[in-house]
Amino acid sequence: MENKVLSARNLSAGYGGRAVVSGVELDVSPGRIVTLIGPNGAGKSTVLKTIARQLAPAAGTVWLEGKNLVGLSENQAARTMAVLMTNRTAPELMTCRDVVSAGRYPYTGRLGILSAADREEVRRAMELVGVAALAEREFSRVSDGQRQLVMLARAICQRPRLLVLDEPTSFLDIRYKLVLLSVLKDLVSQERLAVVMSLHELELARKVSDTVVCVKDGTVDRAGSPDEIFCGGYIGELYGVTPELLEQTREKGITLEELHGI
Repeated sequence: MENKVLSARNLSAGYGGRAVVSGVELDVSPGRIVTLIGPNGAGKSTVLKTIARQLAPAAGTVWLEGKNLVGLSENQAARTMAVLMTNRTAPELMTCRDVVSAGRYPYTGRLGILSAADREEVRRAMELVGVAALAEREFSRVSDGQRQLVMLARAICQRPRLLVLDEPTSFLDIRYKLVLLSVLKDLVSQERLAVVMSLHELELARKVSDTVVCVKDGTVDRAGSPDEIFCGGYIGELYGVTPELLEQTREKGITLEELHGI
């Protein structure tokens, strides 16, 4: 597991002790993006929630910088891993700066008082993500795209080595989808972050990922580079659709889920 920020070995993920996905093997290195794709209900989010410690592993082990994730305290995990899950959280009466500042909780102690260094980290994260101009705006009153970028700044503010993102482009129009993934790609390159995420948008997954992991029928069906995954007729097999239907998604700029209800 040398030079791996995250490793999963024979991981089974599920609910109430019942595995939805089994036998998952993952390695995520600094400066690399690993993206999970596959039909709705295949278990992508379940795997990510297990990595994010929202669910206990049904079997197997997740290692975070060589340490068993189960044995880490909340603060220990938060200093290495930041999580951005799909939701439309709108904290009341909080500015965008307040929301980003919450990312410093692993470092502020029980009182949550920001030091000058913490405030500098907040400013830096907002600058990196391009939302500095929103600092005094009420979080609940900015657009979905701006809100997602603010939440990304909050995650960056933790100074993590690993980012876990579940469908980070959900609810976003095409402009903000591209902005968010461009910012993410720059952060991975410049900050040497490791990223594991899920995406519905296959063309975006193809462009932004270093490794694509395909989840189907309760297991990892295939993993490889985008060139290896998006070749021949494999994507049609993964989603159970015809080449003609795949072409429609490219022409219309929509996901297979939107087109075909998968």
